[in-house]
Amino acid sequence: MAEQRADTVVMRVLVGCEVTGTVREAFARLGHDAWSCDILPSEIEGNHVEDDILNIVGRGHWDLLIAHPPCTDLAVSGARWFEKKGTRPELALELVRQLMAAPIRRIAIENPVSIISSRIRKPDQIIQPWEFGHGESKATCLWLKNLPRLHPTNVVEACVPVVHMMPPSATRAAERARTYQGIADAMAAQWGRL
Repeated sequence: MAEQRADTVVMRVLVGCEVTGTVREAFARLGHDAWSCDILPSEIEGNHVEDDILNIVGRGHWDLLIAHPPCTDLAVSGARWFEKKGTRPELALELVRQLMAAPIRRIAIENPVSIISSRIRKPDQIIQPWEFGHGESKATCLWLKNLPRLHPTNVVEACVPVVHMMPPSATRAAERARTYQGIADAMAAQWGRL
């Protein structure tokens, strides 16, 4: 349960499927008890649990879950390879369903344009990095439970699709999946006040 400290409410925030620590640290900077969880170690020091997110969502009390399920088997940008992926898209969709049904009052699921929209439900909001101070375009869908839509914080004009132009590499998927700092800061500032 959120605890009251002076004029600020401290939330327990779980950021699932995050190795960068970007969203976790945006909440931590505002004084929240923020944790990230992934099967991989965190790139930066901080509160991080190296485990399957489904093992953590029901453990303890969380006020907010922000989950970034791996988009490799969900994003429509990779639809031409779905047939070769076998049951992996179905398993990824089941993870999304379980995260949406987690026993947490406020939930945000973040993913690019994906089969979540056609197989589970349409997103509540689609945001762009250029609405939050980054001169790039990358449609990012948000499925929200008991959370308001994010309001743009710093609209800029340059809209280059940088992530779509990345050449193949061993780190390409991880680089494309990074949350932009402006979006992380908006999540912390706007959702951290609830």
